[in-house]
Amino acid sequence: METIFDWLTVLIFAGLAVLYLQRSAAEEPKDTPWHYLPPATACAAANYAGNSGHALLASVLMLSTLAYLYYVLKPRFRA
Repeated sequence: METIFDWLTVLIFAGLAVLYLQRSAAEEPKDTPWHYLPPATACAAANYAGNSGHALLASVLMLSTLAYLYYVLKPRFRA
């Protein structure tokens, strides 16, 4: 955990894991584990790209991961 990309991708992945655990505990899960594969892969790719010196690509991958989470998985935020 040396770069900002390490920290940000782990933070996004942890949120993804918590969302998966919450949804898998439901009586009727509305999504499958396959829905979580694209953002998990994008987190790994963003971390690799960021650590390789491709900050713009890593940023785009992290933003696309967050967009996927918001628009496809649709987490509910409680106020």
